[in-house]
Amino acid sequence: ERNGRTENPMAHTPTENRWMPLVGGTMLNLVLGTFYSWSVFVLPLEQEFGWVRQQTSWVFSIGILTMAVTFVIAGRLHAIVGFRPLAVVGGVLFSLGFFLSSYTSSLTVLYLAYGLLAGAGNGIGYSIATPVVTKWFPDKRGLAIGIAVGGYGAGSGIFGPIAAELLIPSVGWESTFRIYGAVFLVLSLVGAWLLKPAPDGYAPAGWDPTQIKAAVARVGGETTPAEMLRGRSFYFLFLAFFFGAIAGLGLISQLVPFGTAAGIGSVALIGLVVGAIGNTTGRVLSGAMSDNLGRLNVLRLMVVVSAVAMPALYLFGSNVLFFVVGVFAVYYCYGTLLAVFAATSADFYGTKHFGVNYGLLFLAWGIAAVAGSQLAGFVYDTFGNYQYAFFGAAVLSVMSLLCLLAAKNPTAATTA
Repeated sequence: ERNGRTENPMAHTPTENRWMPLVGGTMLNLVLGTFYSWSVFVLPLEQEFGWVRQQTSWVFSIGILTMAVTFVIAGRLHAIVGFRPLAVVGGVLFSLGFFLSSYTSSLTVLYLAYGLLAGAGNGIGYSIATPVVTKWFPDKRGLAIGIAVGGYGAGSGIFGPIAAELLIPSVGWESTFRIYGAVFLVLSLVGAWLLKPAPDGYAPAGWDPTQIKAAVARVGGETTPAEMLRGRSFYFLFLAFFFGAIAGLGLISQLVPFGTAAGIGSVALIGLVVGAIGNTTGRVLSGAMSDNLGRLNVLRLMVVVSAVAMPALYLFGSNVLFFVVGVFAVYYCYGTLLAVFAATSADFYGTKHFGVNYGLLFLAWGIAAVAGSQLAGFVYDTFGNYQYAFFGAAVLSVMSLLCLLAAKNPTAATTA
């Protein structure tokens, strides 16, 4: 004690430049997020080789499933291998996957290069930035994670249009893959170099953890994966993440064909650009909001907005302005999930085992990503219109809300 006041034992941690790791993580995720621009390569490849959509859709599904699995595996390797080496491995594999995709001569080559290789690099690399910035920003966890994963959301919105509008028409899909492979290698290596881990026990100068908002307060020790799996809260979070993600991803997969059927011009470009802006904004802004309003409160609010926005988009989406606003809203709510669920995992279970704990929770997204587009396509093929897909997504959002209402922070004295 000093002057009758208990000192924060972490308050005297030496000042560190914590913004460089955030820049590095955002840069790495910007590269990895380009995985979502796969759609710009689909038509050129189908025209070149005579493939149908059912065949090429498996490329993305394989990549997403590989990403989800390697994300968990990488989480177990954080403490053994280290964040920077794993970031390098992830960046190299991802870049190599893009480069080798330029030599596609069969579906098998494409499945292996873009699906497995780039997918594995994506999962390994994406597992790095969040735990690193989580430890650098205990005072602004939601905002920092939102910025880092916001880079991932922005990747497809930047590199996708460049490929679609500039590179592929001028140099072809083969050279575009090669150019991106080289560019991504450089950017990911720079990002990995900037991802310096925080010192043990790091706290920002002058920060008092006792003043943290009650809605995000956490007390108690670090939770191991085994302990986490024995609690009910994990399963409520898992189901909430799954229902929210499958609703968002399933609907997102139908936006371009829905917009085309509704007579919206340049619908693919609108989907890429407006979607990326909404996705990135949702990650950053909702992440920041969750620092003040509470993680669960923000998640509950966003799934309610989703439940309203999705049917409204179907009903009024033939209007260009409303289509743009609706696409932004759907992507915003989806982006919120990726930022705030990560921060929620850190609040609920601590940061020591974050890589594995969040990796297990992230599997909900992986399952939803594989199943979402297939489910939405099945609904359309069965009923012949988009009504059930859009209204079904709203029902899934309500199911996510019910799970979030049941979820409680297992270690906080005051829950959100």
